[in-house]
Amino acid sequence: MNFKDTYRHKGLRKKLVETLYGKGIKDKKVLSAIDALPRHFFLDKAFEEWAYKDKAFPIGNEQTISQPFTVAYQTELLQIKKRDKVLEVGTGSGYQAAILALLGARVYTIERQEALFHKTNELLGKIDVGNIRTFFRDGYKGLPEYAPFDKMIVTAGATNIPKALLDQLKIGGMLVIPVGDKATKKMTRIIRKTEKDFEKEEFDNFRFVPFLKGINRK
Repeated sequence: MNFKDTYRHKGLRKKLVETLYGKGIKDKKVLSAIDALPRHFFLDKAFEEWAYKDKAFPIGNEQTISQPFTVAYQTELLQIKKRDKVLEVGTGSGYQAAILALLGARVYTIERQEALFHKTNELLGKIDVGNIRTFFRDGYKGLPEYAPFDKMIVTAGATNIPKALLDQLKIGGMLVIPVGDKATKKMTRIIRKTEKDFEKEEFDNFRFVPFLKGINRK
């Protein structure tokens, strides 16, 4: 793993931020976090040269590190405030969790793939970007013992929104999740208004790996 962050890397990140701004990401705090966080830390050496392209890449275990635009888009919708308690479902490479932590969130992140969980947990410990707690669990069940959460983010494409996640959302809190029956999912934001009432907003279409139940010990 390469933990060197050179002037070249920083220059490439600046260009990436300009690309994201040009695509419609306007939240300065989100753009600053992406500018500050070395994405190449989260990729295998073979992909380092491509780390600052606005593309998704494989990270093993049939998972991907999300396209930077997707990370920025979901993060912007979440409207993170300092000390927000955030549940992330789908740790993956850890890049999204690290962005949330840099924004001042207290991150609780779930990964269902055991090998990936251990790899990413070790990486996040070395990078030390902020307050991130990792869990090898079934994301469909959330983390009831740590609820309620101010914000939630799901980084996999769902066909439905698990009730357990809605139940663990604080009143006034929001969940950002890609959802739909087709291969492309509609980015959706759910805001909990009362114990029983939720407001739903739909945004652009995205492609994600599928949101699966259970855990995988391979």
